[in-house]
Amino acid sequence: MKKIVKFAGLWAALLFALPACDVTRLPETSISDETYWNNESDLRFAANYMYTFIPGWEQTMPNNTMPGWSTEDVWSDDAYGTAPNPISDGSRLAPSTDAGFSQTYRLIRAANNIIEKAPRAAKTTSTAVINRYIAEARFFRGWGYFLLVQRYGQVPMVLTTLTDQSPELYKAAATREELYQQIYSDLDYAAATLPSPTTLGTADYGRISNTAALAMKARAALFEGTRAKFHKYGDPTTHLNTALAAARAVMDGKQHDLFGDYFNLFQLAGEGRQNRENILVRQYGVSSADRVVTHNYFRAILEVGPMNPTKALADSYLLTDGLPMGKSPLYTMPTASVDVFKNRDTRMSATFFKRGDRSTPAKPVFDIAPIVFNRTGFAFRKASNFDDWNTSASTIDRPIIRYAEMLLIIAEATYELNGNITDALLDQTINRLRARGGVAKLTNAFVTANGLDMREEIRRERRVEFAQEGFRYWDLIRWKTAEIELPKAVLGNYFFKSEFGTSTAVLLTPDNYILVQNASTRKFDPARDYLFPIPLNEISLNDQLKQNPGW
Repeated sequence: MKKIVKFAGLWAALLFALPACDVTRLPETSISDETYWNNESDLRFAANYMYTFIPGWEQTMPNNTMPGWSTEDVWSDDAYGTAPNPISDGSRLAPSTDAGFSQTYRLIRAANNIIEKAPRAAKTTSTAVINRYIAEARFFRGWGYFLLVQRYGQVPMVLTTLTDQSPELYKAAATREELYQQIYSDLDYAAATLPSPTTLGTADYGRISNTAALAMKARAALFEGTRAKFHKYGDPTTHLNTALAAARAVMDGKQHDLFGDYFNLFQLAGEGRQNRENILVRQYGVSSADRVVTHNYFRAILEVGPMNPTKALADSYLLTDGLPMGKSPLYTMPTASVDVFKNRDTRMSATFFKRGDRSTPAKPVFDIAPIVFNRTGFAFRKASNFDDWNTSASTIDRPIIRYAEMLLIIAEATYELNGNITDALLDQTINRLRARGGVAKLTNAFVTANGLDMREEIRRERRVEFAQEGFRYWDLIRWKTAEIELPKAVLGNYFFKSEFGTSTAVLLTPDNYILVQNASTRKFDPARDYLFPIPLNEISLNDQLKQNPGW
C-alpha cells in the first residue's frame, strides 16, 4: 500500500496542473491515451490516484474532500472549535464554490475514466485483473455519489467522462432513487469482484476489498433508510433491509472482528493486518524512518483547539452499571476534573484526555485542558501520541470503516425494521462493544426496569463508539434530530477553579459549567438545513441545476 501513496503523487500532480474548475469540464489528463492503458501497471497507477481522496486526519491535502475529523465533528453537538462554526450554529450562506461538490465529481471523473479505458489493456492483461481495477473504480464512484447525495440530495449523475462539448454538462439532477440505484449497482459489482482481505494479504493491505464494498453499501443504505423513515419519504424498508443484508454479509464472511484495545485502535499498535477491525483505512508512512506521507493531527488539531469535546458528548458516556448519569447510583458530582471519568465507560478515557495521561514532551503528564485553546475545558485524545507530537510527523493510519460499525448497523437496522431487537442479537452486536468499554450488558429487561428507551440506547452506543470520528452530524441529519440538538447552548466541562485558574474570560452557567456558546446564537432551520446548498457557480454553469429549498 505504500506504493499507492508514492505513485499517486505523480498522477495527482498531473491532474492538479489542470484548471480547478468544475470536474465535468476538465480535459482528459496530461497523460496521452494513445500511450497509456497498456498493462496492469498502468491500471494500478491510475487507480492509485483515487486513493488520494480517502480522507485523512487533517484537511490539508488538495484532493481531500471526504469527511474529515477536523471539520465534521464541530458541525455537530459533539465538538466545538476555537470559534463558532457556521454549519452547527446555522449562520452559513450558500457558497460560490464548495470542494465537497466539485472535488467529489473530480473523483467520480477519475473513476469513470478507469471504467471506460481499463479494457484497452486486454492485449497484455487478463480479464480478471482488468475487472479488479474497474471494481476499485466503481467502489470509489459509488462512494462519491453517496457523499453527494448525503450532502446535497439530488445531483447530476454522470457515468462517462465528458468533454467541453458534452450535452450531459447541462443535465438536470437525478432523483435520490436513481442515484441510490447506481450507488448499489457500483458497490455490488465491487463486492462481487474484489479480493477478500485475506487474499489481499499484507502486500496489498490498504487496497479496497470485497468487505469494504459491502460495508460502504451498508453505511449508505442505513443513512437512506433511516433518513427516509424519519423525514417521511421514499421506501425506508427496502433501504434498511439492504443495510442489514450488507452488514450481515460482512459479519458472516468472518474476515473481520473487534480489536481488543479501544485506545490502541488509533495508535501504531492498531495498524496493519493484525487489526481485523479495520475494514478500510487511510494509510500513512510506515515509520519515522519511512515517511511516505505523514500528518500532524495531534499538534495541529487536538492540542491547539480546532476540535474539542462538549459536555453533551461527555454526558452520553454511561456508568459501568450501564446506566446514564441521571439514573446510576455510581454517579457522584465531581470535585476534581479526574472525577468526571470515575466509574465510566472506558471509551471515554480513551477519547478524552484526563489528568495523569501521558501527554507531550512539553507537558509529559496531562493535568487540565488550557481553556485558551480547548474552549470547552475538555480535550480529545484519540490518535494522540507522545512521540508524534515531538516529530510533528505521525504515521498513524486513520480508520475509515471499522467492523464495529457493521455491528451497530445490524442492531439499528433491525430495530428500525421491527420496532424491537432480541437479547441474542444485542449480545452479538452492541454488547460486544459495551464489553470492550467495561459496561454492563444491554437487555430488554434492563431497558424496561430502568425506564430507558431502546432506540436511544442503540443511538447512544453509536455516539460513544464513534466519538471524534465524524459520524455525529450525519446521524443527527438522518434521524431528523438536528433541529432539536443543534440549537442548544454549547457547554463544556465543570469549572474546577483550583485546576483551571481564575481567568475572567470564561463564561459560566449558574451551575458552574463552562458556557461556550449561548443558545440564542444558534439555530437550525428544518426547512433548509437538512441539505447543503448547491454551490452558486454550479447553478450559473448549468441552468438545469436547481438550488435546494430555502437557500
